[in-house]
Amino acid sequence: MTATAENATEPVDLLSPDLIADPFAAYARMREQAPTLTGSIMGGRPMWLVTRYEDVRKVLTDPRFHNNPASVPDAPDTRTTIMRQLNLPTDLVDYLEDKLMQIDGADHRRLRGLVSKAFTARRVARLRPRVEEITTTLLDGMAQAGRDGTPVDLLTAFCYPLPFTVICELVGIDEADRAPWFEWGHCLSSPTEHRERLPQVMRECVDHMLEAIERRRAEPRDDLISALVQVQEDDGDRLSEREMVTLVFTLVITGHETTTHLLANSVLALLENPDQLALVRADPSRWPQAVNELMRLGPTQWGLPRHPSEDVEVGGVTIPAGATVMPLILPANTDPRRYDDPERLDIGRETGQSHLGFGQGAHYCLGAPLALQEAEVALHALFERFPGLSLAVPREEVVWTLRPGVTRVEKLPLRLV
Repeated sequence: MTATAENATEPVDLLSPDLIADPFAAYARMREQAPTLTGSIMGGRPMWLVTRYEDVRKVLTDPRFHNNPASVPDAPDTRTTIMRQLNLPTDLVDYLEDKLMQIDGADHRRLRGLVSKAFTARRVARLRPRVEEITTTLLDGMAQAGRDGTPVDLLTAFCYPLPFTVICELVGIDEADRAPWFEWGHCLSSPTEHRERLPQVMRECVDHMLEAIERRRAEPRDDLISALVQVQEDDGDRLSEREMVTLVFTLVITGHETTTHLLANSVLALLENPDQLALVRADPSRWPQAVNELMRLGPTQWGLPRHPSEDVEVGGVTIPAGATVMPLILPANTDPRRYDDPERLDIGRETGQSHLGFGQGAHYCLGAPLALQEAEVALHALFERFPGLSLAVPREEVVWTLRPGVTRVEKLPLRLV
């Protein structure tokens, strides 16, 4: 017999103070309390929270779970909610709702297929020398700033500028335009915090992308915007301008945020686990495996909500069609049913692509290869350049900060010598 909403445990607030203060412990309590719970975000729309590895993987890979609620009968009307909560006009909501990660079925296969022709593994691999060059330049700046023992904030000096610069160069955002894009990204990655500015920021961002697309039509370059303009299927299908704008918008805004916090969290984790740091320093060929293990432990706490097209049993609970289901990535990635001693950083662990940090299934993160490459290059170079790297403040002063679904620190002050 399966559980129902009537006998489920007390609802969980995903932004509760105890979860933010110590996400690993709070998620572990949730996971061991029940595989599937009820919850919300700050008392908002009720949802089902799935906590254990096999159940979360099922939600991510089972085609009965849809990313787009509009394709599921009885699912919540997120479009109206977004317009009301974020004060956005209809045409701008389209750019938030019709992203690659939020469409399903044939529409998703079509768009992903077109994008994959432009965002290729070869294009990402060709970026590696440039990633190394940008990394070296940023490390030079850090060395200058911290040469007399002055603490350097890793977030502002390294973790933000590296992935942001890389994604802008990949996409084709000119250097002169990057300052406004950085500001737009800060606003768009925390939309509820910038509700009043959001319509103007969205409009400026969209208008800029439309102009960039027109420029690439006239004068193509070796960048992703040009490749997206040129890509074409055998039957003549092309990306629409709105699809291109939405894709570039998603890549630039979200494409550096995850990598930024992967880098910062990884440095903190390695400093807290000097035995593991010693292993990769002794054998740099272990960095790719180490990065996957570090990604298993964060920064992603939850994925995008899903909506079942029919009643589905998950973790002993029958979830009704149309309900909102939140796959909780961090408790799944630290589930002792899947990993031995799961909260311990172990760079020898054979996680490969089994962890859920980049998702699974049809919506597996398109930018995962780039994020892994950047983290490998950046972490290797950072610890090689500064062998005496250490925290400049007591560990208890480095606190997790409030950001829905992401484990992150606001600052990470380090001494380089």
